[in-house]
Amino acid sequence: MTQHYTHRDLEAYLDEAVSTADMTAIEISLRHNESLRAALITILQRRDSGVHSLGEIWRRHQLSCPTREELGSYLLGVLDDDHFAFVQGHLEQYGCRICQANWEDLQRRQTDAAEAVTRRLKRFFETSAGYLSSTGANELPGAGRP
Repeated sequence: MTQHYTHRDLEAYLDEAVSTADMTAIEISLRHNESLRAALITILQRRDSGVHSLGEIWRRHQLSCPTREELGSYLLGVLDDDHFAFVQGHLEQYGCRICQANWEDLQRRQTDAAEAVTRRLKRFFETSAGYLSSTGANELPGAGRP
């Protein structure tokens, strides 16, 4: 059964503004439906000719997307309630793939940074073990000497 896709669906497909599952479904439909391919070609030709609606420009330039800084603040939980709700809705309900990719990258970097700090601390304590004496474990090497 062939799914019927609207002009807006095809625009979103071209802008990669649909979920991965929808991208896959549209690509499969494009392989098997000549009229759908013709509609997509028409959209591409119109885009190439420079004719754009305000909505298309808004979507293409991602004017409603939060910045990477805002996504980082969202990840850290430091946004005010309204801004937090906007970013959360953009990621979870709208499902913006570009913002989701940025957010996942920020999460990965945060995890990597935490693991790097843990590794550095472990190395620091391992290399400092010989400098700590059993009698003066709380003293720094050279402390108390004139």
